[in-house]
Amino acid sequence: MSTTDEQAKLWDLIKDTRYGMLTHRHDDGQLHSHPLTTQNKKVDEGASLYFFVPKDGDIARHVVDDPVVNVSYANTDADSYVSISGQATLVDDQAKKEELFTTMAKAWFPKGAGDPNLGLLAVRIVDAEYWDVDDSKMVQLFKMAKAAITGKPPTNLAEHKKLDVA
Repeated sequence: MSTTDEQAKLWDLIKDTRYGMLTHRHDDGQLHSHPLTTQNKKVDEGASLYFFVPKDGDIARHVVDDPVVNVSYANTDADSYVSISGQATLVDDQAKKEELFTTMAKAWFPKGAGDPNLGLLAVRIVDAEYWDVDDSKMVQLFKMAKAAITGKPPTNLAEHKKLDVA
């Protein structure tokens, strides 16, 4: 699968998931997660995801020192799960902020795309892993019931793949 195909597959799995959980490391080594709304409508050419964050907040402070982050998505309706490892940077790109800014973002940043506290966090995808279940709930339940009866763990419950995007 080409990088473009991999990016398309990832986007297909996350596009309908409203929030991603972004995990970053604090100075004491502890991991912290925050629900964030993915702002872009597709993965860009640089394989980046964009999020709005307060410039004076935890995420902005901590990714400067440790840019390694994870973004996880769980769409339980579609039975798809994605884990993305990446490098986070605060991007000073007013045109990109204006392009991505929505009415929903205004709830958090009332001054709009020009809000001085509006930070644009870009997460460049390094690699990703996904689990995508195609079987209906009934088929899944049957496979699990069969496994419980036979004592053999269920197989083929989901398509599972690791992607090297960077």
